Amino acid sequence: MRLIRSDSEVKTMEESCPVVAMPVLSAIDKDMPCSMKCLSEDANELHNGLAVFREKRSVFLTDCAPLWGCSSVCGERPEMEDAYVAVPRFFDVPIWMLTQDCSIDGVDDLSKFRVPAHFFGVYDGHGGAQVASYCRDRIHVALTEQLNEVQKACPREKINFDLRKEWEQVFIDCFKKVDEETEQIVPATVGSTAVVAVVSSSHIIVANCGDSRAVLSRGKQAIPLSVDHKPEREKEFARIEAEGGKVIWWNGYRVLGVLAMSRSIGDRYLKPWIIPVPETTILPRAKDDDCLVLASDGLWDVISNQEACDLARRKIMMWHKKNGTLESSEKFESDCDRAAQYAADSLSRFALHKGSKDNITVLVVDLKSNWKFKSKS
Repeated sequence: MRLIRSDSEVKTMEESCPVVAMPVLSAIDKDMPCSMKCLSEDANELHNGLAVFREKRSVFLTDCAPLWGCSSVCGERPEMEDAYVAVPRFFDVPIWMLTQDCSIDGVDDLSKFRVPAHFFGVYDGHGGAQVASYCRDRIHVALTEQLNEVQKACPREKINFDLRKEWEQVFIDCFKKVDEETEQIVPATVGSTAVVAVVSSSHIIVANCGDSRAVLSRGKQAIPLSVDHKPEREKEFARIEAEGGKVIWWNGYRVLGVLAMSRSIGDRYLKPWIIPVPETTILPRAKDDDCLVLASDGLWDVISNQEACDLARRKIMMWHKKNGTLESSEKFESDCDRAAQYAADSLSRFALHKGSKDNITVLVVDLKSNWKFKSKS
């Protein structure tokens, strides 16, 4: 597992760009609906007997390495409290957690087959950077622990197996676990949002707690994969009031007039009104998926979902049109993807131009298998 993380002390990406060690890549199917450039065909022999899929490969059995870029700027805040993480191939997910099909490409027993998945997260701290930094280091690890527990259950014993509910419970257990761990190590007044995405060749799974956000660009349309947890949301307002709390207007709706979100990790002084329970979205991949944008509210406060997707897609296309699609990943062995990085940097600069005064962290995942542009001669 390769971990790329941010340092909360770093003011800008220019000062310290995260490093990812990428495997050697080669395109083996330029038109498949894959989020990333594919590994060599030898990588299709995942676990025992997977070579049988070579002639008729399912999207579930395509091993991919993610292309991504991130920009993190302090803005006008005195310190950086955001954090982010990218963990290529953090876990091999059992196929039965992604499909209810009993057979794929003529193979009936799928219980031993796994789908490589990749983890991306953005964490927006408040009251300090401690919880955001802890989430950066811990949530993806806690998620692997929960997924390992789920794997111990035999899928054939599950009746009316619900993929969404299964993933929802996995993320709830994960976030609650991390929230409990923070109680022993950070002050009660420190907390963080968490928006994370698990990306495989077949699905995108997003879990969100707080007001950071994940948006998918699909066929030039912005598709929100999370909903901000704001105190004024009807169900959130009712939940807080039912627990004896108050939502007070103080330069915006706030829990007890203090916190402008209704869910977070940490913030012990506002429990039980603030909860660490995420909402989860699971979405099958599509061929016209362009990119995924995860960002803190420093971006979303001044830029709409559609504006962000349009700009990210356009900047990725511009970069490839100018520089050409790289034939090899060797140039990225010590760096994130340049096209996705260009898109992330452009989004953060645009947010600053639009007047954002908060920390801004933008993580862009390129979901296109092939951008068909030629280099200018």
